[in-house]
Amino acid sequence: MALVYAMDLLRSSSYHSSRRQSPVGSNLWLCKRTPTSLKSINNFTYKIMKFSPLAIAQSLTSSSQVNTSTEVDVKEDENKFNWFEQWYPAAPEYDLDKRVPHAFTVSGLDIVVWWDKKEQTWSVLDDSCPHRRAPLSEGRIDEDGDLQCSYHGWCFGSKGECKYIPQAPSDGPPVYTSKRACAHVYPSLQQQGVIWFWPNTDPRFKDIALEKRPPFVPVLSDPSFPSTLSMRDVPYGYEILTENLVDLSHVPYAHHGLSTQTDVGSTKSGSMKSDRRAGRPLNLHLQNLEKLGFQGKHEQGSVCFVAPCVIISDFTFKPKKGMIQTSISRAEEEKKSTFFLVFICVPVSPGRSRLIWAFPNNSALWANLLLPRWLTHIRENLFLDSDLYLLHLEERKLQEYGHRNWEKACYVPAKADVFVVAFRKWLKQYASSGFPWGEKHFNGSLPPTPPKAQLMD
Repeated sequence: MALVYAMDLLRSSSYHSSRRQSPVGSNLWLCKRTPTSLKSINNFTYKIMKFSPLAIAQSLTSSSQVNTSTEVDVKEDENKFNWFEQWYPAAPEYDLDKRVPHAFTVSGLDIVVWWDKKEQTWSVLDDSCPHRRAPLSEGRIDEDGDLQCSYHGWCFGSKGECKYIPQAPSDGPPVYTSKRACAHVYPSLQQQGVIWFWPNTDPRFKDIALEKRPPFVPVLSDPSFPSTLSMRDVPYGYEILTENLVDLSHVPYAHHGLSTQTDVGSTKSGSMKSDRRAGRPLNLHLQNLEKLGFQGKHEQGSVCFVAPCVIISDFTFKPKKGMIQTSISRAEEEKKSTFFLVFICVPVSPGRSRLIWAFPNNSALWANLLLPRWLTHIRENLFLDSDLYLLHLEERKLQEYGHRNWEKACYVPAKADVFVVAFRKWLKQYASSGFPWGEKHFNGSLPPTPPKAQLMD
């Protein structure tokens, strides 16, 4: 369905001036806007605009044949994925209290995210005060709306500029204006409810958002597909997290007995549960693989990976008879329902990663309207809990083979592993076989494994 061309849409994310406005000629996936009643939501239809020449130039190769050889026809430097010239998500805005600063680690960088009430914007700074390197995230937002370090009271604005040094005499030299008094600021922006930042404080990147923006996921801005963003850190690395989320065949086994909100109401009988008896061969097809990601088809829709963070899967089906309906007509009952799995995978540090997710859908509308967020949060986290420990241990077993020897460690003869193999091939062929922690002062070793009860707490 839509994800066949979703990669092209996400490639053109640099040309989205906002999350709800579409510049003319850009390669966008648009939908009709109608009142969001239960009946009208089911009537939303998608239309595809013609691709602009620039978007086509940025899109994936049009060939449906995937190059499975390890030989490449371009220079190595041109074909190398640069991990540090990408936008990374810090957190969903919904979960952040504007009254206090928030600490996060992303791709090995310690950052502080805080709300500048004077500029009415989120700011992302290096979580280190230039005075004595105390964490700014342990500070506070003062009465003037500045970020104040809790150690000696130095104050900073959203651009990292030092506003006030209490220890400096008022009649002395203005030492607070020195560049050395400034905190390092990361370029940042808010898009579709997520705060993104560019992982480089060099001033030449301060306007990087004018040249390149984070991937834009149209369905997250579509009122006909309501959803809620959630976030959680997990005790295994980015590579294991991403690989697991493109693996469709593990669901009946690793998540046996669980049902999701997107499944509730999608069948006439009520909810759908993962069941070991449902395990079977899967007909998966890889369509394209290149430096910026890959896309493929499965039996009910598509999968799209936009490097390095975004995974989108869509599933389309017809409701079965027996679903409880209210005022919906017979013709509407026969309409296809679609739900999306939107995952944003964030490298944190060796052996740790962060997942931001949303499940937009046009089928379980009553659940989106009536279920409280805390209940949705609990239900969705059951999926992360059910395979958390085995993935944590799997990562340590794979490390024994070396991060460049995945294909030697794993035997993957079935088509059900096509997308997993595609991700691992993308890592090896384009992305240094994994996130380059050595460039961030890590040696790449994994943290020790605590007792299972502690790990699951």
